[in-house]
Amino acid sequence: MKLAMIGFGQAGGKIVDKFLEYDEKTGSGIVRSAVAVNTAKADLLGLEHIPEENRVLIGQARVKGHGVGADNELGAEIAEEDIDEVQGAIDNIPVHEVDAFLVVAGLGGGTGSGGSPVVAKHLKRIYTEPVYGLGVLPGSDEGGIYTLNAARSFQTFVREVDNLMVFDNDAWRQTGESVEGGYDHINEEIVRRFGVLFGAGEVEAGDNIAESVVDSSEIINTLDGGGVSTVGYASEDVEVDSSGGGLLSRFKGDSDGGDDGMDTANTTNRITSLVRKAALGRLTLPCEIEGTERALLVMAGPPKHLNRKGIERGRKWLEEQTGSMEVRGGDYPTNAPKVAASILLAGVHNVPRIKELQQVAIEAQDNIDDIRQQSEDNLENLVEDDEDELDPLF
Repeated sequence: MKLAMIGFGQAGGKIVDKFLEYDEKTGSGIVRSAVAVNTAKADLLGLEHIPEENRVLIGQARVKGHGVGADNELGAEIAEEDIDEVQGAIDNIPVHEVDAFLVVAGLGGGTGSGGSPVVAKHLKRIYTEPVYGLGVLPGSDEGGIYTLNAARSFQTFVREVDNLMVFDNDAWRQTGESVEGGYDHINEEIVRRFGVLFGAGEVEAGDNIAESVVDSSEIINTLDGGGVSTVGYASEDVEVDSSGGGLLSRFKGDSDGGDDGMDTANTTNRITSLVRKAALGRLTLPCEIEGTERALLVMAGPPKHLNRKGIERGRKWLEEQTGSMEVRGGDYPTNAPKVAASILLAGVHNVPRIKELQQVAIEAQDNIDDIRQQSEDNLENLVEDDEDELDPLF
């Protein structure tokens, strides 16, 4: 799948930068074009892979390149005011070569949280390609203002995109990590999971061809219908045959008997086990998978470690667990020494973290209003004793 990625704000820019690094390492070619947009000049300078001409500094008249200070209302206003500057960078994207736009942002800060829904709305108005969002929720320990920003941004962003894929920092932070180390680890997890998913179906001349091809239309159809999506992932290291068994090697065994039959059974069992781990393990947004509207299973790995029976069994199991009749599946042959299952669950509803986020945000909003009122009262009390004796300056 060929994507035009737009990283909005600090987190969004870093994640898109990491996607470009992933492309270079794996040769997957997911990112057809990448743009970073920010109100903070320092954040744009810190990027390594996004071309300098595709880094857009907005809001210079308002914030002088210093960011919006976690004020996402200001972030949204600046994005509206400077949308032409963002469009100037988007004009350089060869849109006829992309399958979709992906707007990436952290939802807890100011620039990405406020600006990402604005640019998504703008893209949908102009282009016919799908516009997806990838939103990162802040950890619950990051403070009330970030939770409030995330809740407000989430409910706006999800309405402006064709589908919002969510990654929850809370589920992925590890104890004892430094802040920088923690975010690097999280960004790698994001890119690994979405990289396998979006990379499926990209085939060059001479590559192994999948028996059941997963291409961009499968992903688009799974995401079609809107709502919120989450991705599961599980992998297992395998030995790669240096002699390079071809496409047929994975289907041997059913009629040959002997060791080949055992190999086929082992391959099938490995695939079904990985599918269960991916669906029931740590999702990018933890949720109950029952009631999922649509799902897509991608099995990636060396051809001899993939087989149709295992993928069909995994897909059938996923159908039973989700209760969905729209479960697509296929394989993605790679030369990596591991077999990986990537599962896209689209249209999830039973998401406790979102309910909790909204509840905490409502309390934070009430507290902020109370604190502002208290602050005005305290200032009044502080100066009123002197008002009778002192004349004000003007």
